[in-house]
Amino acid sequence: MTEPDPKPDPKPDPVPDPLVVTLTEPRRVEVRSAAPQPLPAGHVRVRTLYSGISAGTELTLYRGTNPHQNRRWDAAARLFVDEPARAAYPNDVWGYSEVGRIVELGGGADDGLLGAAVWGMWGHRGEVVLPLEKVAGRVLPPDLDPLCGTFARVGAVALNAVLAADTHIGETVAIFGQGVIGLVATQLAARSGTRVVAVDGISARREQATALGAAAALDPATTDVGAWVKEHTGGLGADVCIDLSGSYRALHEAVRACAAGGRVVAAGFYQSDGVGLRLGEEFHHNRIQLVSSQISAAPSGLGHRWSPERIHRTVVDLVAAGQLDVLPLVSHVVPAAEAAAAYALLDQDATAALQVVLDFRGEAR
Repeated sequence: MTEPDPKPDPKPDPVPDPLVVTLTEPRRVEVRSAAPQPLPAGHVRVRTLYSGISAGTELTLYRGTNPHQNRRWDAAARLFVDEPARAAYPNDVWGYSEVGRIVELGGGADDGLLGAAVWGMWGHRGEVVLPLEKVAGRVLPPDLDPLCGTFARVGAVALNAVLAADTHIGETVAIFGQGVIGLVATQLAARSGTRVVAVDGISARREQATALGAAAALDPATTDVGAWVKEHTGGLGADVCIDLSGSYRALHEAVRACAAGGRVVAAGFYQSDGVGLRLGEEFHHNRIQLVSSQISAAPSGLGHRWSPERIHRTVVDLVAAGQLDVLPLVSHVVPAAEAAAAYALLDQDATAALQVVLDFRGEAR
């Protein structure tokens, strides 16, 4: 009797094409699939685990208020010019807070990279092919929750603002806006030995700011913040104020709360005309120094030592060392296929969510 031929091994289920979250017009998000990219030598394939949504910059794209959507940025002249911008829609390159796992190596890549979790900025897409130089220095410690990697970019925005503030031990720092970036900035400033006064209109965020190190948390709807800060600093005012809210009215209140000759760091992404900002009042009479902070470069005077890459790596190092607590800031982890609902949530009710993360693993936490 002859033995039957063994059954062939079943073919593994094919890996579906990676998802890409695309903004097709204002307030319209679609999730599409895209063919995988080829993998050349000197590159690695990264499969996305999580991608954080920015409730600031990304919502300006979502709402159609971002200046890049109707004017052209002349990078050589460093000016916005009154010429048509590149086509705003469809946009599938937004998103800058990603973490993924290396699943395939191109020629010349170190075998030790296979399986490593890396952070980066490649947009809301399920897979990306990156050159090795974009992976160098961005590998997460193996014992760190990969979700922490989504805070490299937003944390760097906060750290850049704190560096620009040039705070010193024993000073009072008022931080306006206690969203994700504001809460990270509050932790960083408090750890540097300053007394932080947190300002936000949402009670849950004020409570979180206090839990993360703020000495006081004020509601600008019920408190004259400038007067309160002056009263509680012996009439001096805050040594430094940082605005991360993106609100002109908050920026004006930061100017009011600042000591004469003090510094205000404007780190929010302000939209349209400056309604609510009155530069002929305290700004003029108290000789306030107004400094812009933007993550594309380190603050003036620090560029010889600090690069954007160092700022990002410092945030990740602080998280890994347990000196910066970011996971409590995650309010929602949403399957990537439901991205449209995630954006609508952030757009419609600021009190309903804090950090919203898209989950590309195929299942939500």
